[in-house]
Amino acid sequence: MDPLAALLDGPRAHGAFLLRSVLTPPWCLRIEDRAPLTVIAVVRGEAWVVPDEDNGVRLGPGDVAIARGPDPYLVADDPATPPQAVIHPGQECRTPEGGHLTDLGDVGVRTWGSGTDGPVDMLTGTYPVAGEVSRRLLAALPPLLVLRARDWQSPLIPLLAEEIGKDVPGQEAVLDRILDLLLIAALRTWFAQSRDRAPAWYRAHDDPVVGQALRLLQDHPDRPWTIADLAANTGVSRAALARRFTAAVGEPPMSYLAGWRLALAADLLRQQPDSTLGSVARKVGYGSSFALSSAFKREYGQSPQHYRAS
Repeated sequence: MDPLAALLDGPRAHGAFLLRSVLTPPWCLRIEDRAPLTVIAVVRGEAWVVPDEDNGVRLGPGDVAIARGPDPYLVADDPATPPQAVIHPGQECRTPEGGHLTDLGDVGVRTWGSGTDGPVDMLTGTYPVAGEVSRRLLAALPPLLVLRARDWQSPLIPLLAEEIGKDVPGQEAVLDRILDLLLIAALRTWFAQSRDRAPAWYRAHDDPVVGQALRLLQDHPDRPWTIADLAANTGVSRAALARRFTAAVGEPPMSYLAGWRLALAADLLRQQPDSTLGSVARKVGYGSSFALSSAFKREYGQSPQHYRAS
């Protein structure tokens, strides 16, 4: 499992927050929820997304924006419109003065805004949890990336818009899956269009040798890998593999594997609170809980037990 796929493991497990906003200008929302990742898709009308430290971008129908937290930003009909509401952690909505909202509120199933027939129809999916594996991907993203409708063909926005208002058994799972698909499709398209900004491990998957080595390490971290084993499985010499892998990924194979194992261990500690340290160690390729604990403390500056408790 590569970091792009692993990004979605936590959100699928914990549930993303998904909402449709139907709004009438003038409107402006200040987002201060500190969420690691938010997907914004415009179904109808236009919206501006304006980070605090950058120029804003205008979105039209079919456009998608992905905002990487935790820095705040505005979503508005116009950058000059003052905020009407502030979205805090936990999706708590307040006026800028901290009071209760009166002009904006629930207007239907998973639908929020100033009414049901406003000219702006926008879908927002917020991923509240980021693990250590997904942090590798998030670090490669800009604070705000945008995909224009003209640059990619995707049926997922209309599908999500159609499904979001349904209130039937199992619908939360359906919506989570569609949102996951939208996110990963958007990221893959953006990486393909912005190769120079894609992380090294993503570009390296195009190399037939390095890509195979990465897949082996990512899919089977529990194996007792050596350079010799990895070279034998990729059909090149040890020296050739080490040289090619380091040039493509930016670090040697065993160094990448160590970081990958510890990131997986960190996520398992949080996601499986009842698992023992020994069982986590075996899943990620450490021979004992002591070996994992020592490596973990070197990497994260605290013991696995303290990391889990925090």
